[in-house]
Amino acid sequence: MTVTKKYVKPAQDGLVVRRPLDGQPLPAEGAWVDWSGYWARRKADGSIVEIEPP
Repeated sequence: MTVTKKYVKPAQDGLVVRRPLDGQPLPAEGAWVDWSGYWARRKADGSIVEIEPP
């Protein structure tokens, strides 16, 4: 099974979105994540946005 990676960041400045595996906050500048149902739900609820990696 291939894991899809996407580069995402919180949708708003100051919004804390935690990574499901370690509970650490997603950096404001964005990070690569293993796309999963968790991240799909965060995108659907407007907590994160996909961006181009630096």
